[in-house]
Amino acid sequence: MRVALFTDTLGDVNGVSRFIRNMDTQAHLAGKSLHVLTSTRLTIPDRPTLINIPPRYAQPMPGYPNLELAWPDGVLLGRWCRWLRPDAIHISTPGPVGVLGRRLARQLGIPLVATYHTDFPAYVNMLLDDRVLDWICTRVMKWFYRPFDLVLTRSGAYRAPVMALGLPEDRVVTLRPGIDTATFSPGPRDDALMSRLGCPSGSVRVLYAGRVSVEKNLPMLAAIWPGIAERARSAGVPATLVVVGDGPYLADLRARLSTENTVTLGFRHGAELLAIYRSCDLFAFPSMTDTLGQSVMEAQACALPALVGDVGGPSEVVEHDQTGLVLPASSARAWSNALLSLILDSARRQRLSTAAAQRMAPRTIRASFEHWWSLHELAVARRQHPTGN
Repeated sequence: MRVALFTDTLGDVNGVSRFIRNMDTQAHLAGKSLHVLTSTRLTIPDRPTLINIPPRYAQPMPGYPNLELAWPDGVLLGRWCRWLRPDAIHISTPGPVGVLGRRLARQLGIPLVATYHTDFPAYVNMLLDDRVLDWICTRVMKWFYRPFDLVLTRSGAYRAPVMALGLPEDRVVTLRPGIDTATFSPGPRDDALMSRLGCPSGSVRVLYAGRVSVEKNLPMLAAIWPGIAERARSAGVPATLVVVGDGPYLADLRARLSTENTVTLGFRHGAELLAIYRSCDLFAFPSMTDTLGQSVMEAQACALPALVGDVGGPSEVVEHDQTGLVLPASSARAWSNALLSLILDSARRQRLSTAAAQRMAPRTIRASFEHWWSLHELAVARRQHPTGN
């Protein structure tokens, strides 16, 4: 079986790009025929299976200058697709590249599979609070996803929202989550690195890693952190909030928080990011719009207890009071009390830390890929034998 994956994001720094690159790597290791087609001015990994069609036009995303929206050369993209002769087309994004991939699949009469990575209606609602734009966004999502043979959700929480777009239950499947457990695993702390990055020695480090933007509910975290840090200091336990990532809210975050108890590191990756995970004590991820929360799994795999909200995908990869805490997403008081409690209780942190690493160890990216690939085989089989649906 040959699969062509169409995506509007690959050179960008986000969870969707990382997921696609992981699928490409796993396909290569498993000897599967997967080719990724995109159109971007950004640099992408130099792999023969990653095909970048130079865009006719590209511009920064509104409010996200480090992301871009590109309009591809549809003729050239179509020629590449026909040359690859895919048995199924996978769409990772409902942007211009995704729309072209959707059209090509229908022209070629082959199955369409998508992963619902991003809850765009929720983003519009949180960022703009505009009922008209929310209605338009939902209508576009319904138009885009209805023809798909299968739509994969990153967590069970998004099965109902995807079915609400007009898909029957048998065309919506929750993908088995997985991470690169060979990389993300417990290891020694690197206090020398953290000191060079500006983290005070001897403090309890609370890490956030991800896009620094409003839809991640970071204004709430910024509002409660000064009080948490002060109460912890008064109890004799200094605490530092470590923020890893870039995004449109970073300047505001830095303006709101004191450098005495907060370190904002910007984008970090590779071995340095791994060392930061291993050198912190807690992971706070207050987002209310994430369909999974890949960084939540990575943090737990590195033995970090994770605090997440009870909305969306992150709540499904944290076991409450076993590997972390699942908190009322919009309750600043609940978040403040929970963070302070864990900062002051090292024994409880250690218990959660041990369990977090143990629970994440079996959730491999290989198992997730095998499930992902099998769902494309299912879509092809259903097309070949429609009475077997």
